[in-house]
Amino acid sequence: MGILELIVVLITIAGLFIWNRAEGRADIRHMDNKLDSMRNLIDAIREETKAIHMEMKDFHNRLCEIEERRSK
Repeated sequence: MGILELIVVLITIAGLFIWNRAEGRADIRHMDNKLDSMRNLIDAIREETKAIHMEMKDFHNRLCEIEERRSK
């Protein structure tokens, strides 16, 4: 009976080891997906900020042109 119990314990430990590795990989995939979505959000915010900056710059240039025409 001792050998049978040892085999059952070893199989149980091996099963838990395999399960733990699978769960660890799932956690890593979840974190990778989270990081990718955060990177995409940051990129979208940067693009929107660039567009707003260009629009403000264009608006400022138009105001400067209007002021130059008024002063003439």
